[in-house]
Amino acid sequence: MKRDLKRDVVVWRAALMSLALLGCGGETGEGMPDSESAESALAPAGWETVANQYQSFTLDKPSTVRFGVGDQWVTREMPAGRVYCFFNPDPAPGLFKTCQKSTSAGPVSGELSPACATFYPPDFALSSARQAYPIPALAKPSKGVAVSEPTYKTCVVRATDHTADGVSGFARNDYSRRQGFNANNTKQLIYALDGAWHVYDANTRAYLKRLSGPAADAEPQWHPTNPDLLYYLPTNGVGMRLHELNVSTGASRVVGDFGARLKARWPTAMAAWTRSEGSPSADRRYWCFMVDDANWGSVGVFTWDRDTDTVLGTYDTHGERPDHVSMSPSGTSCVVSSDGALGTAAFSRDFSKKVQLHSKSEHSDLALDANGDDTYVAVDYQSNGGDVFMVNLRTGVRTTLFPTYVAGTATALHVSGKAFARPGWVLISTYADYGGAQQWLHRTLMAVQLKASPTVYTLAHHRVASNGYWSEPHASVNLDFTRVAFNSNWGSGSATDVDAYVVEIPAGALK
Repeated sequence: MKRDLKRDVVVWRAALMSLALLGCGGETGEGMPDSESAESALAPAGWETVANQYQSFTLDKPSTVRFGVGDQWVTREMPAGRVYCFFNPDPAPGLFKTCQKSTSAGPVSGELSPACATFYPPDFALSSARQAYPIPALAKPSKGVAVSEPTYKTCVVRATDHTADGVSGFARNDYSRRQGFNANNTKQLIYALDGAWHVYDANTRAYLKRLSGPAADAEPQWHPTNPDLLYYLPTNGVGMRLHELNVSTGASRVVGDFGARLKARWPTAMAAWTRSEGSPSADRRYWCFMVDDANWGSVGVFTWDRDTDTVLGTYDTHGERPDHVSMSPSGTSCVVSSDGALGTAAFSRDFSKKVQLHSKSEHSDLALDANGDDTYVAVDYQSNGGDVFMVNLRTGVRTTLFPTYVAGTATALHVSGKAFARPGWVLISTYADYGGAQQWLHRTLMAVQLKASPTVYTLAHHRVASNGYWSEPHASVNLDFTRVAFNSNWGSGSATDVDAYVVEIPAGALK
C-alpha cells in the first residue's frame, strides 16, 4: 500500500503544534514557542510562521497572511495591527494550524505620492457630513499636479493626459471592480479606447509602456504581492487560458489551460471568462469563470485552484447566461450574478451549497467586512428607498447601508470592494442623478463603512458631465484604501475626452 507522505507531514505538524500548545518549552517573543526554529523550517519559501492557532501577533504593515496546515489554507490581505490567529471558515477542522506571513514584496502602506506627500496638515480629518454642497468650479489640472478638492480638502492628482501621452482616444481606469494599482502602489493600469492596456508610474505619473499580450476585454488582475506580475485572459476569454505577464520584462507564461477539460465537460465550450466584472480571490489562488459557446450562449460555470491547477467544481447554467461571475475575496464562494431566474447567488467552490444574495443582477462588488467575512455590496432599486445594502456570504444576513432615493431623486452608482488590506470599507461612486435637486450623495466618491448606520466619508466630487459609458467615473480603490482612481471628462460633456485622476488620503484617515 502506498504511504501518504502528505498526510504524514500534516499529522506530524499537528503533533508538533499540540506539544507546543501543551507547554513543552517556555514561550519566547510574541506568542511563539521554543519550537519556533523547527516550526519555521516547515514554512515553505516565501512564508514565515508568525503564530500558532489561537495566539495573536502584530503586523507592522499590511501583509498577506495565511492560516492553515499542510495544503489547506485560508489567505487574507490584513491591515497593520494586532491579528488573532484563527480565520473563518476553518480550512482544516480538527487539525492544529498556524499563521504564516508572506515574505514576498507586499503592499506599501500609507505612502502618498510625491505630489501629495506634504499636502495634509497633521489635524486633517475626512468629512462625514451628509450635506449637498454645491460643486465649485475648478480648472482642469495639469498632469501630475496636486490640487486641493475645494469642498472636501483632499489631494487630487491628474494621472494621465491621453493626448500628450500618445494613448488612443482616452486613458482611463477600466472599471470599479478592477484593481487599478499593483501590490505596492508603484504602477497604475490604464485602458485606452483602442483596447490597448498601458502602465503608468503611480507616483511620478510618468507613462511607462503599452503592454504586449492583454487586449480589449482581457480582464487583467494584479498579483497580490509581486508588483511586476499581472494575470490576464485572451480577449473575451476565447481560447480558455489564463496568462501571467511580467510587466517589467514582458515575459509571459500560461498558468491555466482549461480548454481540453472544459470541452470534456461541455463539448461546445469556446470561451472562459468572468464577462469583464469578476475577480479571483484576494490571494489570486481561487478563480471562478463562466463558459460560453461559439454563439455566446452559456453552458456553465466552473471554479479553479491556481496552486494545484485543479477544476474544483462545475455548474450547468442550462442556457441562463450570467451577467458576470466572480470569486469572493476569501476564495470560498463563486458568486454568479444573473438577471434570470437564478438572480445573484453565492455557491461553494464545489457548487454543493448556495446562498441567495439578491433577486437580480445590479452594480455591485465583493468585499471583506471588518470581521474578515466575504460581503456582497450592491444597490436594490426595487426597494422603497433604492437601498445600498450588503449581504454576509457566510450567514446570508442582509444589512441596509443607506437609501439612494432621496427627496424624489435617484442616482446610478458603482462599488469597489478591492481594499482587501483595509477590510470593513468599500468605495462607492455615484453619477447620472436625476429627478430633482442635487443631494448629498450625488456626483461624489465615498468611502462607506460596512456596518448598520455606517460612517460615510465623502472624498471628492468627480466632475463628470455624464455622456455615456466611457464618461462614467468607474472609481476603484487600492489595497489599503489610500488611493482612489477615477475617470472624468472634467465637466466638458465629452463622451471620450476622458482621463484618469487619483484621490490620495493619509493612512488611518478611515476611522
